[in-house]
Amino acid sequence: MKQLQFSTPLGALVVTANAKGIESVLFRDATEIPDHSNDMLLLDCKAQFDAYFNGTLQQFDLPLAAIGTEFQQAVWRQLSKIPFAQLRSYSDIAHALNNPKAVRAVGAANGRNPLTIIVPCHRVIGANGTLTGYAGGLERKDWLLKHEQNTAQTLALFP
Repeated sequence: MKQLQFSTPLGALVVTANAKGIESVLFRDATEIPDHSNDMLLLDCKAQFDAYFNGTLQQFDLPLAAIGTEFQQAVWRQLSKIPFAQLRSYSDIAHALNNPKAVRAVGAANGRNPLTIIVPCHRVIGANGTLTGYAGGLERKDWLLKHEQNTAQTLALFP
């Protein structure tokens, strides 16, 4: 397994990858994980995150290899379909999976998403429109949503 840690406006991200693709991207306090690499996949991942935070990337294009149950994988695929700067509820995701009673299970799978930002679980909010749990913390979730809204507005004004 290969790893790379790099700084973002929201703190350090640690990326792990295997031969198939990116396995996880998680916020971490500074650790002993290397902050440099010559691995092309890790460098491409970092470059795409830099572009995302600079407001020039809306959709990541990386091979993904997250480990999860079949249901979790299905939820993560649905999360990946949420357009940039848009929001969905847990209920919306459950309905998209043709399993409207699975709202709590969708929430649990959302909380176990190992590919923060790439699989945009931060775009999922409560049915009443409030921000709900985010593994990276609600402050980061709020920042990400505002960043995407500001980026989308800027791109609409200056295409």
